[in-house]
Amino acid sequence: MKIIATIFLIILTITSCKQVDSENTDAFAKAETISNTKKEEILSTIQEGYKQYGAAFKTDIILTNAEVAEKYASLKEGDTTQVTFKAPINAVCAAKGCWMRLELPEEQVFVKFKDYGFFVPTETDGGEAIVNGKAYLEEVSIEELKHMAKDGGDSPEEIAAITAPKRELRFMADGVLISGK
Repeated sequence: MKIIATIFLIILTITSCKQVDSENTDAFAKAETISNTKKEEILSTIQEGYKQYGAAFKTDIILTNAEVAEKYASLKEGDTTQVTFKAPINAVCAAKGCWMRLELPEEQVFVKFKDYGFFVPTETDGGEAIVNGKAYLEEVSIEELKHMAKDGGDSPEEIAAITAPKRELRFMADGVLISGK
């Protein structure tokens, strides 16, 4: 009798464990479905003809480069503002694609990528980008200006001509869309 009771308890334990596993699997499947649905919602808003780099983001409100220039004009050093905007690509880091410059009406915006987490293709000069992230102003040191000029492919004479720090429009992008050529 003890043997039959022991066997019954073992079978009951094994059977109940299998039911719990299937319930957990269903919960994970539901969470994954919800997560995939949110990704699909974001990805469905991505502009056709663009390739994504970094985090996905919604493109329902995209500022023009003129509108973003107005935002930068209202910033003081130390301020940041979250924006998504579209602008022509003026330059890209020739070494790795770890930064790019976007053209605004009267200035350029120097774009870095959040946490150095992604790069853009180095041959994207002349294309168009939609960037999402934080806009801010920064005083850039002579050393960093020279480093960026070297990465950008400037001549030694152009690099030597950098002798003073410069106030720059900066942008920390967490996601970028680049138009296909």
